[in-house]
Amino acid sequence: MRLDDEAVQALRTLEAAGMSRSEAIRSALIGSARRLHRGKELAAEVAALEADTEDRAEMIAVAQLMEWLRAQG
Repeated sequence: MRLDDEAVQALRTLEAAGMSRSEAIRSALIGSARRLHRGKELAAEVAALEADTEDRAEMIAVAQLMEWLRAQG
């Protein structure tokens, strides 16, 4: 595995905090995979919300009410 300067610095920081090289690399790989998975889950949730016509209609109604209230103040 080849590391660029930024990755080497990050690894040194983690090692200075008490992690072994193996722990730091393992943690980074697992963390990256989890973030990727969460991103995909979030995208699916957003798509489901956008496809929910009732929810969209409610959001529009709330936005219109807020605009009306803002105009009254």
